[in-house]
Amino acid sequence: MRHLTIDIPDSVDIDDREILMLLASKLYEQGKFSLGQAAALVGISKRTFAELLGKYNVSIFNASPSDLSDDLNNE
Repeated sequence: MRHLTIDIPDSVDIDDREILMLLASKLYEQGKFSLGQAAALVGISKRTFAELLGKYNVSIFNASPSDLSDDLNNE
């Protein structure tokens, strides 16, 4: 596993969870992360992650139906 450190100015009003959600939703949208991987990055359940995707203009249906089914069954 890789670790990444990002320096964000104090003047930027964003918390760590929001940054993780932005990153995870983008990686999910691009097909680089599964729903489960993205949720784990943020530290939330797959269901919660799926519910939050709309806030980031990302469709849960970016994954193929079989990938989505596999992901939800592996909860």
